Amino acid sequence: MIMDRFARQNVLPGFGKEAQVKLKKSKILVIGAGGLGCPALLYLAAAGVGTVGIMDGDTVSLSNLNRQILFGESDLGLNKAETAAHYLKSKYSDIQIDCIPEFITTENAANIISKYDLILDGSDNFPTRYLVNDACVLLKKPFVFGAIYQNQGQVSILNAADSYSINYRDLFPDPPTAYEIPNCNETGVLGVLPGIIGTIQAAEAIKYVTGYGRSLIDKMLFYNLLDHQSYEVALSKNPEAHQSTPKTIAQFKEIDYAVVCGNGDSISWSDAFALLKKFPDGKLIDVREKDEAPRLKNIDHISVPVSGIEEIPGILRPIDPLLLFCQSGIRSLNAVKILENAFPGKKIHSISGGIEAMDSPINKKDHGN
Repeated sequence: MIMDRFARQNVLPGFGKEAQVKLKKSKILVIGAGGLGCPALLYLAAAGVGTVGIMDGDTVSLSNLNRQILFGESDLGLNKAETAAHYLKSKYSDIQIDCIPEFITTENAANIISKYDLILDGSDNFPTRYLVNDACVLLKKPFVFGAIYQNQGQVSILNAADSYSINYRDLFPDPPTAYEIPNCNETGVLGVLPGIIGTIQAAEAIKYVTGYGRSLIDKMLFYNLLDHQSYEVALSKNPEAHQSTPKTIAQFKEIDYAVVCGNGDSISWSDAFALLKKFPDGKLIDVREKDEAPRLKNIDHISVPVSGIEEIPGILRPIDPLLLFCQSGIRSLNAVKILENAFPGKKIHSISGGIEAMDSPINKKDHGN
């Protein structure tokens, strides 16, 4: 018998060559090549998914390496989607790898998502989750949801075409405020947890497109790393959860999902530079940790990591306004709350979208300064 790399799947009872053909014909987009996306990408490609899309505009930083297993020290500063695509292409020549080295936005989401059969959401922030959900609802695309928090993880298949079409807003109708949003810098994560959850996401994607086994359609799997306990919860529709869901692609494109999870303290990069021209005592403040990339170059700013901002560094006292930015605009909003208590009356703003914003100095050469 001539062996191929799918031989063990072809002889698996209940799976076999028929399911392998379905995998070969399938197109799966992974949004976010991070802690969840990396293991998912490895197993989707290894299983023989015909077309695997990788979408991520972020670059590799040192703090990623405990969990983002497609990357190493030699990849620091490189785009994640491009690096992951190069690695997978070097391993497997019999599948199509689509590289999309950009962040998902309301402008590009519909065009990109419409090309795939299934979406695997590997994002790590609420604005992106709501954006992906709403786009999938409008385009009638199923997606595999995954999330982690400290030692716990969750996985589900949402918006499945052959189910009651429960989506993310049925579970969480109202986005949390920026002050309620935890992140890995504050809570920490053991790298194997996103590895486990991302692998389960890949398994669910494979099962969904082939019809193999019982999928987590309209069910949420909860997993705890500390004791390996897991359980499932059946999900149900929330009839009042869709008041904020856009009804058309045009409405979808008008939503600023970063601001939806923020508050009135957010401003755009262009507004920030306009304030700097108006108030010469103001300054841009980078509240990311020292190892986070990409760094802002050739533009006057100072670095005050959010991990130490509660000590209220004296360097901030003469600065007004304080214009804070981070990677995606979430931690900077948390920092705004702290500094507003320390400096009542001072103008303090978070820059919406942070470095990842399309109009940031990193993504836009003409930053207006």
